[in-house]
Amino acid sequence: MKAIVIEDSALAREGLIELLSEFPSVELVGDAADAKNGLTIIEAEKPDVLFLDIHLPGDSGFDLLSQLSSEPKIIFTTAYSEYAIQSFDFDTIDYLLKPISKERLTVAVNKALKAIEKQKNEELARKTDKLAEDHRLFVKDGDDCFLVALSDIRYIESCKNHVRLFFNQDKAFLRKSMSTIEARLPERLFFRANRQFIINLKHIINIEEWVNDGFRVTLSDGAEIDISRRHATRLKESLSL
Repeated sequence: MKAIVIEDSALAREGLIELLSEFPSVELVGDAADAKNGLTIIEAEKPDVLFLDIHLPGDSGFDLLSQLSSEPKIIFTTAYSEYAIQSFDFDTIDYLLKPISKERLTVAVNKALKAIEKQKNEELARKTDKLAEDHRLFVKDGDDCFLVALSDIRYIESCKNHVRLFFNQDKAFLRKSMSTIEARLPERLFFRANRQFIINLKHIINIEEWVNDGFRVTLSDGAEIDISRRHATRLKESLSL
């Protein structure tokens, strides 16, 4: 797996790099001492995993993650335990407290390898188990029943342990998780805009630049949904020739 180390302390950074050199499965493709330089390297190399300190000069490690267009697995490396809960707002694999031992690092590296392998298997499964664009879903919401064509679904909203479909002049709850629904949807038709929404590309009627290098899209029913910077690059690719 490709890895990048971002750590402001030269001593800690060099020590971690030396430890990582003992893992044949880890290919170090860059390192940085601050978020600004780290962002440049991450965008260029698209690593699988990021070893990231939280306290950095200028932007913090959390600030850096909010600016990424890619989604690497994160292993936080810090001297502060109080950020552990906040760290799991991201795709966090592990949270290592300094000084980092080789034994503890081994556990984190193995977790990352398993997570990356699982992700690759899931992506492969999604590619081979997609619904056809002309597929129709049977949706039962209370006493109401609907037969919904995928092309008629404008967007899907995550609502904890179920989702809400917006289609035609109706909306209905479907008791499936967002990840389960996303895995079955054809990528040519649907796009994950952010953590809360999946949108139908064919229902986009307007796109405008928005805050933090993201986009805001307007759908055919007038709904406005923000596209995070992380997903904006993929949206442009999806809509390009």
